[in-house]
Amino acid sequence: MKKGILLILLFSVSFIYAQGSFNADTVKAQKFDTGTMWTFEYPPFEYLKQVYDFNPSQKWFDDVRLSALRIPGCSASFVSEDGLVMTNNHCARGLRRLVQKEGEDLEKTGFFAPTLADERKIPNFTAEQLVYLKDVTSDVLAAMKEGKTEKDKIEKRTAKIAELRDKYGKELGLKIDIVSYYNGGVYYMQGFKVYTDVRYVFQPEEQTASFGGDPDNFTYPRYGLDCAFLRVYENDKPVKTEHYFKWSPNGAAPGELVFTVGNPGTTNRLRTVAQLEYMRDVQYRNNNFLMDNLYKALDRLKVVNPAKADEYERTKLGFSNSWKSVTYTYKALNDPYLMARKKAFEKKLQNIVMKDASLKKEFGHVWKTIEMTRKELKGIDTKLAGYVPNRQYSSAYQNMANQLVSQARLAKMTPAEREAMQAEMRNRFGGQRPGGQRGGQGAQRSVFPANFDPLLEKAKLEISIDYIIMNLGKNDPMVKKMFNGKNGKEIADELIAKSLLKSKEGVEEIEKKTPDEILKLNDPFIQFYAKVYDKVRDLQKKQREVTDTENVAFSLLGQIMYKIYGTSIPPDANRTLRISDGILKSYDYNGTVAPIKTTFYGLYDRYYGNEGKYPFNLAPRWEKVPEGFDLSTPFDFISTNDIIGGNSGSPVINKNAEVIGLAFDGNVESMEGNFIYRSDGNRTVSVDSKGIYESIKKVYKADRLADELKNGKMSN
Repeated sequence: MKKGILLILLFSVSFIYAQGSFNADTVKAQKFDTGTMWTFEYPPFEYLKQVYDFNPSQKWFDDVRLSALRIPGCSASFVSEDGLVMTNNHCARGLRRLVQKEGEDLEKTGFFAPTLADERKIPNFTAEQLVYLKDVTSDVLAAMKEGKTEKDKIEKRTAKIAELRDKYGKELGLKIDIVSYYNGGVYYMQGFKVYTDVRYVFQPEEQTASFGGDPDNFTYPRYGLDCAFLRVYENDKPVKTEHYFKWSPNGAAPGELVFTVGNPGTTNRLRTVAQLEYMRDVQYRNNNFLMDNLYKALDRLKVVNPAKADEYERTKLGFSNSWKSVTYTYKALNDPYLMARKKAFEKKLQNIVMKDASLKKEFGHVWKTIEMTRKELKGIDTKLAGYVPNRQYSSAYQNMANQLVSQARLAKMTPAEREAMQAEMRNRFGGQRPGGQRGGQGAQRSVFPANFDPLLEKAKLEISIDYIIMNLGKNDPMVKKMFNGKNGKEIADELIAKSLLKSKEGVEEIEKKTPDEILKLNDPFIQFYAKVYDKVRDLQKKQREVTDTENVAFSLLGQIMYKIYGTSIPPDANRTLRISDGILKSYDYNGTVAPIKTTFYGLYDRYYGNEGKYPFNLAPRWEKVPEGFDLSTPFDFISTNDIIGGNSGSPVINKNAEVIGLAFDGNVESMEGNFIYRSDGNRTVSVDSKGIYESIKKVYKADRLADELKNGKMSN
């Protein structure tokens, strides 16, 4: 009995310590909570000198910038003077089907072009090189100041950006992007040379590149050869470039300064606390609810319907990457200590502004404005979440009903009304109309899905009903009428039984009806979306107005940060080219210490330890250790470089701008990097340059490629 009481007391003390071991009022923001994703517009000369005693020149930064490339969704780089390009396997995964010939299965066999003539042209694929930079802040902000209202300011900003893009695109003959930094406090023009002839050179088997599959994703130690090589051509010949990263023969040592160079997608580190709280309470809460519940439902369905177990597993794997990212980010946003650090950062900035009369007059209202807009958006967006089905995670019943209602309502409009609405939606959503609205009735495919699985759709409906109740509330009139106080499991069968959307034939009969007939159908799903259709339009209009107000305030916030901090802190990631510094360094996890590097010995240990079962099986050429292959060669390694989605394919280089690795992943601790960077556990996972070379030379016998990497040019 005494032992039991003691255990309870010990647990209580541990729990109290874990939950309340810090005083939120004394927590301080750390110097690099905003990370180290430096821009090439503002190279971190002073920072690198102070932290690493490294003094790179402007020429060094220019050469690094011009050696880097941006490809669809990922990063890449030149690694030879003959246009050889390095990126990740998972960035080139979709290219296989574009170049694959009849009878080939490149996913299983991999690919290597033994001669230049064998390199295969990739259709509709481009690589972009950032060759021009120009500060256009004064032009854009001056245009905004001419606006009388928030909406007018945003429209004038949009018009000025379009004008600059068109003007310089014609003058320079480049692809022009106008990008904003510091939340719209700074604007830069970026000019890209676009290469349209890119060819396929080398890619390992999928199993080799993604060894460990979903279980090892976002983990470390890793054993993935996640690389691929392409080549850029001009005038049907390999492009000659003086800017490329040479291959390091030695790799990197623990504690050595290294850099990642790539195009990180999006971070939210300079957002206000109110914006982060909104992300936590609405955006990430909702996404986490849908993904987490569907992930678990698919596991249950594998047992209920084993004939489709493989199909359910593929569906699960299709979004597992996003599921893990959302889950761990949501967890981090709910961490009171991390939020306390964000509050400390904001409070410090507010104090500086409020103590300066001129700053207070111009910027003092910004935080209150954003707090107000986020409160309004929370009310709007939770309703929209309940009213508008999610194409991927909502049930087919909801998506079909919403689409039928949308088409019927559009068909009832006059041509002028329809064009006005479609123009509004294009401006608002970049061409995608909300709620699956695809236009008026006419010649188009049936809305009934090609692969309709009643078991899966029922499971998704159960989740969606609970999701709607969570967002709208149990006392919402539509919730009461539709669900009658029941949850998803209790009401799903009843709703499906009443629905007319259970078969392709039934749906096709509905599609033949007039718009008025469709809108009056006695179907619970159609009735729901018919009744909320106008509400959705009104809410989206309010959403646009509130967002315009916040965008102006957010731009002012960016101007404050830039005035006070300058470029001593990097702006949030926005798919622009960045360089991040770091060192090869271990970290504590699961009660042990992560090795800085793995070797090919570990690959075979993982293979034999899991009895060669998927996803720890090996491609045939790897099952037996190739003759002369050095198993002690470094394979993957970790470093403190600051990366996020979009950085995949980023070269990891040393101070001499030599390739020592290729970034392909982050650990689970890096998921919080969406809104805060901490180097104690956040790690970039990369393939070691020595591991890539050893594999290409000894396993794939791709001597032509190995020699080009080693020499920086093709052999004669």
